Amino acid sequence: MEGGNVRIGIVACEILKREIEGLTKDDPDIVHREYLEFALHVDSAELKAKVKDKVSALKGKVDAVFLGYAICQSLRGVTKELEVPTAMLEADDCIAAFLTPVEYEKEKRKCTGTWFSSPGWAELGVQGAIKELHLDCMKDQGYDPMYFMRMLFTGYSRCLYISTKVEDEQQYVEKSESFAELLNLRHECRGCDMRVLEKALAKSKELALANAGAGMNGEMAGQAASEGSQ
Repeated sequence: MEGGNVRIGIVACEILKREIEGLTKDDPDIVHREYLEFALHVDSAELKAKVKDKVSALKGKVDAVFLGYAICQSLRGVTKELEVPTAMLEADDCIAAFLTPVEYEKEKRKCTGTWFSSPGWAELGVQGAIKELHLDCMKDQGYDPMYFMRMLFTGYSRCLYISTKVEDEQQYVEKSESFAELLNLRHECRGCDMRVLEKALAKSKELALANAGAGMNGEMAGQAASEGSQ
């Protein structure tokens, strides 16, 4: 802990980069920022291993980690396995993190055939959806992923864009609209709720303070013991 500030490292999915950067802009406690490629959760074992490696690499360099990942199929309880105190998003996936789990369920009930979009997902567009849905697995055999994409999306009727108030957001709205038009979906927009991200950041700061305090107490005790033995 230097100058009264704790040291927090960010390890997060690139889908959340714009929102996390906005949330932590000019925060003096953030000393490390790292964003991992999206869709790592396609391979659950790879995602978990990569997250554990990245967080472990920060041991001794930060007091705590803000893990910008939801459970994403494979990360439930992962904070208990990490060597650095870590706070993660309390949600099933990034969309639930943007909406809160309660609002996410409401939107799914409102229209079961909904493709959820956000600035990050809008930027990735169709190619991002193809990778997310494993639709490129037969590309080497000559099958066009868009064939499977159109077939799958016959079960969808709505593309819901979640506005997270990032910079230059209109460009992401337009990309989301283009995605919807390509797949014959009606396009809707709604606002977000950043409480899940804010809570994880606040928790990481609490963990960092506790960890830094414990470290300082240990150093003082060691110094006192050394002086006492002289």
